[in-house]
Amino acid sequence: MEQIQFIYVTVKDMAEAEKIGRILVTEKLVACANLIPHITSIYLWKNALNVDQEVLLFLKTKSSLVEEVVARTKALHSYEVPCIVTYEAKNGNSDYLEWIRNSL
Repeated sequence: MEQIQFIYVTVKDMAEAEKIGRILVTEKLVACANLIPHITSIYLWKNALNVDQEVLLFLKTKSSLVEEVVARTKALHSYEVPCIVTYEAKNGNSDYLEWIRNSL
């Protein structure tokens, strides 16, 4: 049975999150995209401390699609170096995990 992956992406605003999420779902690269507004990110970029409001884009897909999702997300993303990190879904509602597999 193919493993499910969750992909954590931060974006500049809700419009960008919705654009990327809609495209990835429509192209059947992800089964679902959750848009979580109002996160605060504190980080160093080019030797400067930044504090920004961002949106978390949480994606759900199959392992076999991860490389394509990462590449497509990078192509659609406005950041020079976007945060795109994957996590393996090890446990959970087996019916939901199967829904993800069957959606793609």
